[in-house]
Amino acid sequence: MTSKFLTASFLATALLTGLAASPAMAQFNNNNNTNTPGVDRAQLAISARIQQGLNSGHITPSEAQALYARDRDIAAREAYFKSNGSATPQERQQLRAELDGLSSEVERMMANNDRAGRQPGSTPGIDNREYQISQRIDEGVRSGRITQREARRLHSRERQIAQHEASFKADGVVTKQENRTLRNELKALRDDVERAMRNDRRRG
Repeated sequence: MTSKFLTASFLATALLTGLAASPAMAQFNNNNNTNTPGVDRAQLAISARIQQGLNSGHITPSEAQALYARDRDIAAREAYFKSNGSATPQERQQLRAELDGLSSEVERMMANNDRAGRQPGSTPGIDNREYQISQRIDEGVRSGRITQREARRLHSRERQIAQHEASFKADGVVTKQENRTLRNELKALRDDVERAMRNDRRRG
């Protein structure tokens, strides 16, 4: 476990170094009057690491949502500290401490879920699609392209698929046929979501 954690930490450090050396990142820092470039780079690195864990199945969609919420809280605090044009050394230290804590939590999840992500009963690809569809429905509601009534219907279908997934996982193994069934159900739901988005756009 320690070895895996150190490996994950090394990867995160390498990612952070890459972002720091990025010309685009340097340009961003040059074009913005900010005195927290290190904090900004750390936030980008952590966000990328969460997305990496989500894509690989090491971090579940619900875990990712919680981690992103903490990331947004830190970003809001940073904006508040900089609202008067400058963040004090103490405020920068607080932000770095909070980011260190968040980064450690991300790496802990990556290490602890390393084995779980490879179990026969694990369906990270399915979980990611469910999360993306849920986000797409919420996006449609916010934009006015999907009504609240339609959203309830679509979310109800999403819950039914989640129940099917839980049933398939009950014996500890998700077969290829069961995985295919879930993917087909999610594809049909995704198609209906996109159809609702297009239909409401034409009515608007």
